[in-house]
Amino acid sequence: MPTNPTDVTRPTPPARHLFEGQFQHILLLAGLLPGAVWLAAPALDGSAWLGVPDQTWFAASLLTAVIHQVVGWFVFRFQLVYSLFTRLFGKYDLLAWGMIFFPLLILRPVLALGLGLADAGSLGLPGGLQIALGLGLLPPVLYTTWSIGKYFGVVRAMGGDHFRRRYREMPLVRQGAFRYSSNAMYTFVFLLFWSIALLTGSRAALASALFQHAYIWVHMYC
Repeated sequence: MPTNPTDVTRPTPPARHLFEGQFQHILLLAGLLPGAVWLAAPALDGSAWLGVPDQTWFAASLLTAVIHQVVGWFVFRFQLVYSLFTRLFGKYDLLAWGMIFFPLLILRPVLALGLGLADAGSLGLPGGLQIALGLGLLPPVLYTTWSIGKYFGVVRAMGGDHFRRRYREMPLVRQGAFRYSSNAMYTFVFLLFWSIALLTGSRAALASALFQHAYIWVHMYC
């Protein structure tokens, strides 16, 4: 994707934009983290998967979510205000961001699965019900993922509008899963974490899913 000077998002003059909404972000995070720990604590008994205790899987799942979204804030805001990544990487700015974004994105469900397997069975619901609910959440996840690739575009999904003007000027997508929610990615894709928690029957993974789904909306609004 070559960088066209007329296509790169121009810097936003006021530097205060860098931290706009971040006080609320910190306050909400300060409430969500203890809440997730409180919900998960009764199930965190030291059981392990691959030799890693459930407490470690749980902490890693929450920490990775926070790192991912804080890094997203930093990159998006500094790109909008100072065109930071374009100055550093030129026409490879989006590639550089992708090399940070996608490993963190993939790591989040991997850690959720590790937590669920380490803490399997702690949820206490009937096994058949857990499996039915967990499988029932997968179709909207898969449909939305397909819709992103088909109608929205991967580059736009990873925040391309912070890097290229043409993405900012594109109309809202109304096809596929976006017919049901203008922000289908946050609404439906994050059901994957709930599905993992239910399929493994893990209370700790369910607490992590609740945290991650709530926290992505904090990112959206703050």
